Amino acid sequence: MNYTPLFLSLKIAGIATCIVLVFGIFFARIISRNTFPGKRVLEAVLLLPLVLPPTVVGFGLLYLFGKNGPIGSILLSWFNYQIVFTWVGAVIAAAVVSFPLMYQSASASFQNYDRNIENAALTMGASKLKVFWTISFPLAWPGLLAGLVLTFARALGEFGATLMIAGYIPNQTETIPLAIYFAVEAGNMEAALFWVISIVIIGFSAILWLNWWSGRNILRFTSDR
Repeated sequence: MNYTPLFLSLKIAGIATCIVLVFGIFFARIISRNTFPGKRVLEAVLLLPLVLPPTVVGFGLLYLFGKNGPIGSILLSWFNYQIVFTWVGAVIAAAVVSFPLMYQSASASFQNYDRNIENAALTMGASKLKVFWTISFPLAWPGLLAGLVLTFARALGEFGATLMIAGYIPNQTETIPLAIYFAVEAGNMEAALFWVISIVIIGFSAILWLNWWSGRNILRFTSDR
């Protein structure tokens, strides 16, 4: 049994989750704390991958990062680098498709606590950066962690967009969902079943851990009160 799809999927999902965490917090913080023209339009664009079929998202990424696309042509001519049909393309696909989950969780987290705590700290002379790391981030962390786990699970199971931009290249872009699909196509049901059980166990473990962690913190909060 070749375990490359497992390691490749974990690497792609892990990197995509880290990218989504940074950008999800960034956009959620800006949009939830400010009012500006086009705010609703921007938010709709950020949430669009949540409602679009993954193949549509994948086609959009293929158009952008293809050798004749606006981004792909620049990368190819300036750096002689191509993203399409590489594991980097799979990371981008997983990040884009899973981004709305992180954004929604982060946005809700930043809106679910009293902003007067931040204002008091700012009034006392603390910088915005210090307020974020010492007040905002710790208060929003439970929701951010939930978004992080869901983002990882979604990135791990991404199929349509990955197939469009990264293709199926054994040992290079062969994630678990792709391994399942092409194993079934080849009639290798044992391999397909193995990968199905593997990804179910990983996803179930992540959600089970999140539920355990959330319940533990609720009990701790209740006992502290």
